[in-house]
Amino acid sequence: MRYRTVLFDAGGVLVSPNWERASAALARHGVSVAPEVLARAEPFVKQQLDVAPTVRTTNDEQRGYLFFDLILKRAGIDANDATDAALAELKAFNDTEGTWDVVAPDAVATLSRLRGAGCRTVVVSNSNGVLRRMFQRVGLAPYLDLVIDSTEEGVEKPDARIFQIALEKSGGDARRTIHCGDIYQIDVVGARAAGLPVVLLDPTGQYAGADCPRVPSLTAFADGVLGGAFE
Repeated sequence: MRYRTVLFDAGGVLVSPNWERASAALARHGVSVAPEVLARAEPFVKQQLDVAPTVRTTNDEQRGYLFFDLILKRAGIDANDATDAALAELKAFNDTEGTWDVVAPDAVATLSRLRGAGCRTVVVSNSNGVLRRMFQRVGLAPYLDLVIDSTEEGVEKPDARIFQIALEKSGGDARRTIHCGDIYQIDVVGARAAGLPVVLLDPTGQYAGADCPRVPSLTAFADGVLGGAFE
């Protein structure tokens, strides 16, 4: 097996937004929208933001505000004082605990399989400094060898330096390291800039024209890593 260090994005890969919490926050401010409606909007909004000009001219925090506003717009809700109040409530929680805290169904099994095969599992994520705390809270910390949080490192994907930091801190060899992410202009562009192979997690088939390997699930990603499909 070629790969000994496996990098993962956090949000959109190992964890996803807690739409139940978002729906409840909106309801407290008089805005009614089902969590399922918000969840259905997510892949379309993510791809809407996944364009080079947007990524180049915004940072992760700014894209977070855009993400929420576009989710609401796709759900048929215009931004207003009530949605702003709900967003402020969610941001306060995110600042201390992290709102992307719904663990992917196959995350634990995938991390366990890879570690069992002798791989180091490393998270490389654009985050706000609470990523490690959130992973402890949701039970993923024991399955991770290292967490690289962009706020702690002072650099965000797609800057190649954050991947280089991950290699240095994990002791990984770039020739034997692979990354799995879900946003082309951040994960694919960034990993390639660092000289790393990368696989795009694309469960809804939004990236059919992408010039990189794609997988529908973490399980399929682990199958490919362990089976030599990405070599």
